[in-house]
Amino acid sequence: MRLLTTSLTVLTLAAFGSQALAQGDGKPETTKAKLGFIALTDFAPLAVAKERGLFAKYGMPDVEVLKQASWGATRDNLELGSDKGGIDGAHILTPMPYAMTLGLVTKGNKPCPIYILARLNLNNQAISVASKYLEDGVAKDASLFKPWIEAAKKKGAKPLTFAMTFPTGTHNYWLRYWLAAGGIDPDVDVATIVIPPPQMVANMRVGNMDAFCVGEPWNQQLINQRIGYTAMQTQEIWKDHPEKSFGMRKDWVDAHPNATKALLKAVMEAQIWCDKDENKVELAKILSTKNWINCPVEDLLPRLKGHTEYGDGKRKPKDGELMKFWRDHASFPYKSHDKWFLAETRRWGFLPNGVDYDKVINEVNRADLWKECAKEIGQEAMIPESDSRGVETFFDGVTFDPADPEGYLAKLKIKNIDGKKGSVARK
Repeated sequence: MRLLTTSLTVLTLAAFGSQALAQGDGKPETTKAKLGFIALTDFAPLAVAKERGLFAKYGMPDVEVLKQASWGATRDNLELGSDKGGIDGAHILTPMPYAMTLGLVTKGNKPCPIYILARLNLNNQAISVASKYLEDGVAKDASLFKPWIEAAKKKGAKPLTFAMTFPTGTHNYWLRYWLAAGGIDPDVDVATIVIPPPQMVANMRVGNMDAFCVGEPWNQQLINQRIGYTAMQTQEIWKDHPEKSFGMRKDWVDAHPNATKALLKAVMEAQIWCDKDENKVELAKILSTKNWINCPVEDLLPRLKGHTEYGDGKRKPKDGELMKFWRDHASFPYKSHDKWFLAETRRWGFLPNGVDYDKVINEVNRADLWKECAKEIGQEAMIPESDSRGVETFFDGVTFDPADPEGYLAKLKIKNIDGKKGSVARK
């Protein structure tokens, strides 16, 4: 990892170190932790916490932030744990800690309990489409794919292929929600494949998929390389939706409560820094480097600043639709949001026998730790009144009431609750 200069590290520790260690419940039990990340803009708080000496500020100078090849690799390394060559925590797709805790995607379906300590961001994923669909105007309305789907069926050709990043992941759920809202059954009408985020653009360039859903900077890079365009941003599906989380192995957290809070405080402070408009250019430069995302600043900066060029030459650019790291309670892990992700996990056949929503969420979601840390870093005002953000409304008019997740599922026309349709990979 690219390191701070010695002088900056010394200044950071001198200015903040003693104050930080005086807060909370005491000295961290360890100064070490291994955290994984995928090359996506929304992992930014982990990079900033490392680059700006925030882990060191809170008594954790030996934290390693390690690039993972895919979400599958993130899962595998979390299962191992750092004592066996893996990792202790990660930038992670919000549904993954639940899938791992329930043993849905782990080796031998053995539960690997993971805590969610914070949400890392809201918004700014996207569904991108290959340029050949531009003339048909495929965008918000996924039903415009139907003629192509029917033509492929009549010819006996390969079905249209849509890529996402992990079966029980946010990108799969955004893609599926969009297709289903357009009357397309993702388990019957099209094929879905798993591709790691940094490989999306290259795979579309050689024609391996017709569309994909992924985070930034890969949607912007697709446009910059003139291979495709943005059909829809995910905040157009669900305004201010939750996205990635900061997750840690339960056994590591339980064994290191003070170190856990130190890590969480560093990440929260990094989120505050990431969210300031005046820091966006510096943030893009940090993330662009080889050890982090390794891409041109031009692929990162526009959407970090809330500027969206769709790349279709038809729609006007949008301004102000930011990836949020801190503002509007972006960092707080609302339990109501986790309930929607569990409902979607059930919708698409990963939980055919049902789930005790509240029990599982209370086992995984550590909003209590988030609140403690918010108080200790002087951000008590950012603690919401409730662990629920209430009823949410999606772009097709469907509402999700966290008090009745099964009622939400009952009103959806396209679903695969028993998991019998299609052949979607479960891991």
